[in-house]
Amino acid sequence: MTGGSPPLGRITRRPDYLAAAKGRRFHTERLTAQGRLRDDGPPGGLRVGFTVTKREGHATERNRIRRRLKVAAQIAAAQAGPAQRDKAADVVLIGRRDALAAPFAQLVEDVRQALGAVTKPRAPKPPSPDGGQPARKAGRGKRGSGGAGTTPRPEPRPPERNS
Repeated sequence: MTGGSPPLGRITRRPDYLAAAKGRRFHTERLTAQGRLRDDGPPGGLRVGFTVTKREGHATERNRIRRRLKVAAQIAAAQAGPAQRDKAADVVLIGRRDALAAPFAQLVEDVRQALGAVTKPRAPKPPSPDGGQPARKAGRGKRGSGGAGTTPRPEPRPPERNS
């Protein structure tokens, strides 16, 4: 740990992990970060959660990945300064197998970039020309395209009889 910087807050409850999963994402070969700014819930600064899926290896390997991410997150938050640590944000770091063999400096840089990317506030959406309703993309929904260019289904033909 670094000298003088307070420890990062931890995400421990599943609803907080799920809420962070709905926010912004940042990907590298070594990790995936998911995060959101908190405007409700507990006050405080940056909170970080760590997870590694079973696909990434046995328990000992997953634990090593998680420990490397924890220390990298502490160092990255300390380097980012108090402005980053004091943001009311939740960030989940999902470790990948490449985090085991990666140079530690590269892992710290990935975490530092991830913290900046997923805690950036979203830009306000521009007003749409149709009176405040957001513009919808044309595309297929649950019922197909349904537009004017669809072809009608052919009528079923009665079975032919052989005499």
